[in-house]
Amino acid sequence: MHAIDAIVWNLEEVRRRSLLLWASIPTAYMDWRPDPDAMSMKDMIRHVLDSEHYYHLALMNRGSLTDYDSPYEPRAFTTIDEEIAFSRPYRAAFLETVKGYTDADLSNVQIDRSDVGYVRSLGDMLLRIAYHESVHAGQLLDYMRTAGLPRPRVWD
Repeated sequence: MHAIDAIVWNLEEVRRRSLLLWASIPTAYMDWRPDPDAMSMKDMIRHVLDSEHYYHLALMNRGSLTDYDSPYEPRAFTTIDEEIAFSRPYRAAFLETVKGYTDADLSNVQIDRSDVGYVRSLGDMLLRIAYHESVHAGQLLDYMRTAGLPRPRVWD
């Protein structure tokens, strides 16, 4: 297996588990948050989807964007299924970009995000993207525990 294949597999596996988690959140709890300063459950899902699109553009730019017009921001959150359907073309484009990299690119391409404190190799950045989604999955599991909701088995 090439490194790129492993990274794509990891991105797909993280998303598979996120989808299990997101689908298990009752509609009545989409606006739930543990405190007034926290993101709601639906805000966190939207954040993950929108961030992946931003990261995709940043990868193609080889660094942070000076201007970002989110395709998600003008849309009202509706249902999980509609959010996922809306995100599909963005996700597909992101994965196609990742699949187009070579193993050498993982070390040789640098992504400059010095505006937020780092410059990293492409391989590092791709792993950070998956990690970002994983962290938010853990937060949502904690939200569900705190709200007294049953949690799905994401560790299958």
